[in-house]
Amino acid sequence: MNRFNRRRQGQAYEQLAEQYLRRQGLVAVDRNFQCRSGEIDLIMRDHHCVVFVEVKFRQSPHYGSAAEAVNWRKLQRLKRAALFWLRQQGLAAEQTEFRFDVVAIQGAEQHIEWLTNILVEG
Repeated sequence: MNRFNRRRQGQAYEQLAEQYLRRQGLVAVDRNFQCRSGEIDLIMRDHHCVVFVEVKFRQSPHYGSAAEAVNWRKLQRLKRAALFWLRQQGLAAEQTEFRFDVVAIQGAEQHIEWLTNILVEG
C-alpha cells in the first residue's frame, strides 16, 4: 500500500477512535498535532483533564496486538510532543491535569480497546 493510502487509512481509524471517545463523553480539542518531537493523533478533553491519544490499528495479531504496537519509544515521543503542545497552549505541565491513552483497533471487525492512563512514571 502506498504512503498516501496508508495515511488516508490512518485518518479513517483516527476518526473512528475520535467518534468512540466522543460517545464516552470526551471532547475533541486537536488532531494530528505534529512537532519535531513527534505526533499526537488526537487531543481530547475529559472534564478538566487533557487526554493525549495514540490510535493504533492492526489487521491481524500475527505480530502482536494493536495495543502492543505502542512501545516505550513511541510513548516517549508522544510524551515529548504532549509537553511541547502544553507549552504552546501556555499551560504548565506541573499545573495541568493530563494523561496518555491508547485506542487500539483490531481486525476487520474493528474491535476497539480503550486503554487509559498508560504512561505512569515515578
